Amino acid sequence: MRAVTYVKHNTVELREKPRPEIGADEVLIQVGGAGVCHSDISIIGLGDDNPLIGSTLGHEVAGTVAELGEGVTGWSVGDRAIVSLILSCGRCRECLSGRDNQCEVVAPRDGLAPLSPGIGSPGGMADFIAVKARHLDPIGELDPVQAAPLADAALTPMHAINTVRDRMTGDATVVTIGLGGLGHMALQILAATTGARIIALDTDQAKLAFAESHGADLALPSDGDAAGRILDETGGVGADVVFDFVGVQPTVDLATAVVRGGGAIRFVGLGGGSFPYVAGGGALPWGVNIERAYGGTRADMRQVIALAAAGKISVEVVRYALDDAVQAFDDLHHGKIQGRAVLVP
Repeated sequence: MRAVTYVKHNTVELREKPRPEIGADEVLIQVGGAGVCHSDISIIGLGDDNPLIGSTLGHEVAGTVAELGEGVTGWSVGDRAIVSLILSCGRCRECLSGRDNQCEVVAPRDGLAPLSPGIGSPGGMADFIAVKARHLDPIGELDPVQAAPLADAALTPMHAINTVRDRMTGDATVVTIGLGGLGHMALQILAATTGARIIALDTDQAKLAFAESHGADLALPSDGDAAGRILDETGGVGADVVFDFVGVQPTVDLATAVVRGGGAIRFVGLGGGSFPYVAGGGALPWGVNIERAYGGTRADMRQVIALAAAGKISVEVVRYALDDAVQAFDDLHHGKIQGRAVLVP
């Protein structure tokens, strides 16, 4: 089968690999779509000694059941399914408490990232992927091409939003920075599931136009004037919640500048920005809650699928044939993708 393979620093190639064989508790999925994420760009940029070199990439995967292991029940050939982002153990304390995105077995404290398709396990940028049946969720009649990015581009913001849902009341102001793959989904989830006022920011005018037509109450350029404008819009108090889906220094600075006392920041983007923390002082107002958000739980995933099935959220997809994977990576790296690039075998 064809498989998008990480071959060396900043380089992927489409290579031939054996079709996966499945165990008794596994399912063979014929891939219908595999999203290309900025995380994939980050992974292949980790150097030539990266242990993931030689692996098949792709952690946003949906498709059709092609074959069942002898011990699998509850699935039939032809069923449509999405693959879990985090291949959790299902048995540890975190998993049993519903925090499977923090699985003690596959998300070690000092690890690069939790075990995922394409990150420590063969990914879905291929014709087929083998996964344990318990790592699948049904997607009903959803198109696998549209559904694949839900595994991260929608799951991750859903989880971040759920961690601060109690703060997003009808009189709250929420700021979301960055309207790319994850940010454009966060905007739709916020509009569909909260009554808060939404201020959306990006440097791209096309993405700001998207925000205006998809639920943002105010769409602003993410520039040197943004912090002042947000403070003006909130009477100088600041935003109740700030989501940063970029994570570069200017967006981190913006997030810390506009959060209100007692507010919350969720840093999701992997841009490498930082802020000083000084106990008893520093850049933050009193009472601010901050979380380094990653992935989501199976409960978050079911919410995302339900919203997509109801037509309340949808991914802006740019389709590429699997054979054009190198071009998709290049286009994403150079900022040419609005929404999510999806490889279609």
